[in-house]
Amino acid sequence: MGKYVVRRLLQMIPVLIGATFLIFAMVFALPGDPTDGKCGERPCSAEYVAQYRKDHHLDDPLLVQYGKYVTNLAQGDFGTNYFNNTVSSELLQRYPNTVKLASVAILFEIVIGIGVGVLAGTRKGGIVDTAVMLATLIFISIPIIVLGPMAQIIFGIKLGWFKPTVSSGAPLQELLLPGLVLATLSVAYVARLTRTNLVENLRADYARTAIAKGLTHRRAIGVHTLRNSLIPVVTFIGADFGALLGGAIVTERIFNIQGVGSMIFTGIANRDGMSVVGAVTMLVLVFLIMNLLVDLLYGLLDPRISHD
Repeated sequence: MGKYVVRRLLQMIPVLIGATFLIFAMVFALPGDPTDGKCGERPCSAEYVAQYRKDHHLDDPLLVQYGKYVTNLAQGDFGTNYFNNTVSSELLQRYPNTVKLASVAILFEIVIGIGVGVLAGTRKGGIVDTAVMLATLIFISIPIIVLGPMAQIIFGIKLGWFKPTVSSGAPLQELLLPGLVLATLSVAYVARLTRTNLVENLRADYARTAIAKGLTHRRAIGVHTLRNSLIPVVTFIGADFGALLGGAIVTERIFNIQGVGSMIFTGIANRDGMSVVGAVTMLVLVFLIMNLLVDLLYGLLDPRISHD
């Protein structure tokens, strides 16, 4: 197990370098001048622009800029954004809000998605199964950019069950509605994935043999088939946690959550390359670590899988 973890951590290094280089190159290839709007309605003076570009190394070749960035990144320095604030301090301030939002969404995925999937899988072909498949198809078809404002209007403004927008501290009770909105698509996928795998495993020889030998249907599901059915579900949820951390941009904008997604959106709008690269680099790190944790969980769910 230890050798496997070390090997995977070493494999992350070239992946991280390649991902950060692509992100760095694409962000700094965006059209526009980062000094636009820095001096109000009037254009900035040539001296200011020259000093600005010198301070942020914007006149250096791409490889030189990236080399300086990677050197600083290896020392834990994510750089300074175009407003003279350290990117690391911005991340420390915003990342907890995004992590809380993603955690709430993942909790909904696990509880609702797996629960509904098991309910449908154990009643294959019945009314509950048909209703679940139809409802999940509907939710898959509705994008968050539509679902978010609808939830705000219905549950936040008309019914008053939740606050329409989230305050600066992002308390957990205010993240329930945006967390549910963010998780809706994934809940539908988890429910369908759980249902499909559970139905398939219930038809397997080992499940029929266990029931034929006297094991109750409920115990056969809880001890054997559900455990095997959760392997692809855990894969999806683990990968989705990293995706939620980076894909919450729309949800954070709708509910006014000051998180990493909002930071990325603002950075792109202001041509603030360092903020965007720093935030996305952190997301890549989280995504790689989550993939490692998912692989390690395989051994707990299926003893046949070995990491030696």
